[in-house]
Amino acid sequence: MTERLYYRDSFLREFDATVTSCEREGDRFKVTLDRTAFYPSSGGQPHDLGALSGVPVTEVVDSPDHQTIVHYTSAELPAGPVRATIDWNRRLDHMQQHTVQHLLSAVFLDLFQFPTISFHLGRELSTIDLSGSVVSASNLDEAENRANALVFENRLVAIRFGTAEELAAAGVRKAVDREGVLRAVEIDGVDLQPCGGTHLASTGQVGLLLLRGLERRRDAWRVSFVAGGRALEAARTDFQALAKSSELLSCARTEVPAVLAKTLEERRTQHAYAKKLEESLANFQADALFAAAGTASPANTAQPRVVASLVENGVPSYLALLASKLTAKASVAALLAGQGSGHVVFAQTKGAAHDMGALMRDVLREFPGKGGGSRDFAQGSLSDPAQAESLLSLAKSKLA
Repeated sequence: MTERLYYRDSFLREFDATVTSCEREGDRFKVTLDRTAFYPSSGGQPHDLGALSGVPVTEVVDSPDHQTIVHYTSAELPAGPVRATIDWNRRLDHMQQHTVQHLLSAVFLDLFQFPTISFHLGRELSTIDLSGSVVSASNLDEAENRANALVFENRLVAIRFGTAEELAAAGVRKAVDREGVLRAVEIDGVDLQPCGGTHLASTGQVGLLLLRGLERRRDAWRVSFVAGGRALEAARTDFQALAKSSELLSCARTEVPAVLAKTLEERRTQHAYAKKLEESLANFQADALFAAAGTASPANTAQPRVVASLVENGVPSYLALLASKLTAKASVAALLAGQGSGHVVFAQTKGAAHDMGALMRDVLREFPGKGGGSRDFAQGSLSDPAQAESLLSLAKSKLA
């Protein structure tokens, strides 16, 4: 059995222990100690990292019977004494996030009767899933304010041990049915919760917590949050983004939302106007190309009029629009390519005799590029846009 030093002291950064076993498992080693301060992945909290006599610890897991903690290392360790060190930055970060989880879970339950049904401590964001009919943005604001007030009050965080009956009598938030002596974490006057994780000594060590999002997840509501150093980094990143936005928009930081909304509305208006102009241009150009193509076969849809053109500024969307205008006319095969872009569109009036997809694949055997499509519409792109005119000439000759 491994003695769990972190149960009583989450702030233990270094300790002495004895290696009781070391076995190879693939390209790493399974090491067990008689005592450890390394926390194994459990209860939504990731494992600690660190080193055993200078050998990196890459993963820490609990045995299936919860009697032994296994430390995975990158090198073999002999049986006997070892000096262990914990990655303190990672440990402190995890303690800040986990203590805040307890705080938030207690606050959401107290204010709104939203119980927490799961917790996950992620690399950037942590989350709690709440059970409730509707969790709103105003709920988040109120919970964030209340939780930060408790942080600023610097409430004591203590470890308590007792049986399930003793903890229930003390007002534990979540009852358990396990036998024997249990470990619980108490935030003075706020929460008492069974937990085996690492925690701060007081809420003031959190510094600050920020709620970052709310989303519906099947039958629960997921709230994401950051605390401590993560909250500082998030606030700094938010400020930098806001400052850059105000610079780009030439306005004060407080005016960014209003100016951005106005800019987006202007963009939508200009986009709608541009689409109308594009539609008019496509109609005009289609009529001009159709007239210039002559009358190859006036009434025979099996031999459509071939319209081949190198289109200036021919992006894929405009080529497709122009092709649709041309093929809306009676018996047309449109062979279009963008000048300088290398984009290609082949299309024909529905029911015409050719196969545009087959034609596209056929001509691309002669030119480096890719593409394909259906019988009436195909599109592709050339690796060398300068070859677009030659490709159109080849395609036109194959139709002839």
